[in-house]
Amino acid sequence: MLNTVRARRGMVTSPHHLASEAGLRVLREGGNAVEATIAMAAALAVVYPHMTAIGGDGFWLVGAPGEEPVAIDACSRAAAAATPELYFRAGLEAIPQRGPLAANTTAGTIGGWGEALALSVERGGTLPLARLVEDAVWHARNGFAVTASQSELTTQKLPELGHVSGFADSFLVDGAAPATGSTMKLPALGETLHRLGVEGTESFYRGALAREIAQDLATAGTPVTLDDLAACRASRVAPLSVKLPGLTLFNFPPPTQGLASLMILALFSRLGVSEAEGFAHLHGLVEATKQAFLVRDRLVGDPDSMTGDPRDWLTDAALDRLAARIDPARALPWPAPPSAGDTVWLGAIDGNGLAASFIQSIYFEFGSGIVLPQTGIVWQNRGSSFALAGDGPRLLAPGRKPFHTLNPAMAQFEDGRHMVYGTMGGEGQPQTQAALFSRYALFGQEVQAAITAPRWLLGRTWGAETVTLKLEDRFPPELVAALRSAGHEVETVAPFDAMMGHAGAIVRQPDGRLEGATDPRSDGAAMGF
Repeated sequence: MLNTVRARRGMVTSPHHLASEAGLRVLREGGNAVEATIAMAAALAVVYPHMTAIGGDGFWLVGAPGEEPVAIDACSRAAAAATPELYFRAGLEAIPQRGPLAANTTAGTIGGWGEALALSVERGGTLPLARLVEDAVWHARNGFAVTASQSELTTQKLPELGHVSGFADSFLVDGAAPATGSTMKLPALGETLHRLGVEGTESFYRGALAREIAQDLATAGTPVTLDDLAACRASRVAPLSVKLPGLTLFNFPPPTQGLASLMILALFSRLGVSEAEGFAHLHGLVEATKQAFLVRDRLVGDPDSMTGDPRDWLTDAALDRLAARIDPARALPWPAPPSAGDTVWLGAIDGNGLAASFIQSIYFEFGSGIVLPQTGIVWQNRGSSFALAGDGPRLLAPGRKPFHTLNPAMAQFEDGRHMVYGTMGGEGQPQTQAALFSRYALFGQEVQAAITAPRWLLGRTWGAETVTLKLEDRFPPELVAALRSAGHEVETVAPFDAMMGHAGAIVRQPDGRLEGATDPRSDGAAMGF
């Protein structure tokens, strides 16, 4: 079991130790939490390329104790040519998950870096982007060690990725997945990150880089054009929040599932559970998840096309009504439609208390699989989550934002504590958030223990074909039996299974002490000084 990391002057956590080191270096040089987070995000795009890339989307929560955080929406939009008719003419009834027609949206994350940098300057930040991408550029040019998860996932996904434009040239060695521990270089991506540092984030959308990106996207056969890139902009939005006894939770509004993350914990807090790790804890959170997901799947999608206000579901009356539907002894029949996803969450808190909770994603592992040859950018497939028929906010239409499983989290406690936390894991993101937060905040576990403890996943993610309630096999057999007796369709998985997400958290105590944790299921590290 890992121990909680403690420090006073600054702390970072991410799912890869080299990215955490990049963020810590920035803090040591006087950078703030936002600047450290950008450094980590850039490094992760290189050393964790199966999980994230600069050709994806991102969402930020940035704030200090006692203030409402600022939310930065760096979400893509569907291309002007991305219509259901485009797919019907190709003989398709659904959007493919890989290849050029899966890459039907722009990529917002770099615009989010730009908006975050502007916010950083407002908060006294001074480090230029050129400094923040230094580690990422070095690793891309000089090489990094391939992780076991990259090697294994490349092997698993090779049948669907090997033929996709640019993938083999970038991520295969002699037609096969790279070996764990072997050195990989991504020189084109390194040059792109260097150019972003010199030219600025605007170049990605409305500059020289944009022209190269658009040219390669057209050559690959995607519907995304230079005009689509030029229309892509990040924006500041109001976060969602909900009060629990003694604390306030913050999360991201649509098109993300932040509403579900808040609802799960708010519903669970109404169930009167007094002890962690028993039947009432797991059953209560699983059943709260079901209620939250039913609302999420009915409501959430492109925010401009939604007919309901997500805040209506965070009122006491709505939460009390849904909590009353939860049977403390029996499971609600399931499943509901599942979602998948591959993502990274990272967080930082600096010595002044400024905190950043950030999540960046390309949706599936390696996204659409398309790698742009001039820039080395992996392009996301988030737009494959759009529907081609029916109505509602998830129907594909030009300019719409796709539904996102991403949701960065933050909490402020009435005793003065301030917390950032999150995870990757698609459908499992709000469930893992609920597990680690309830263990830490409601039941008093140390933050690292709360992340290391066995977890569960309701539904399908990370390529699993079943929609069962999956439990890591470290849970006591009697608890597993009790859940089955209550009507849960239980499946046990490996003791530290990556499908449970790569979680992290940092807590700032009222006296300034920092406590951080990383996930033993990842390649990450929590680091402070």
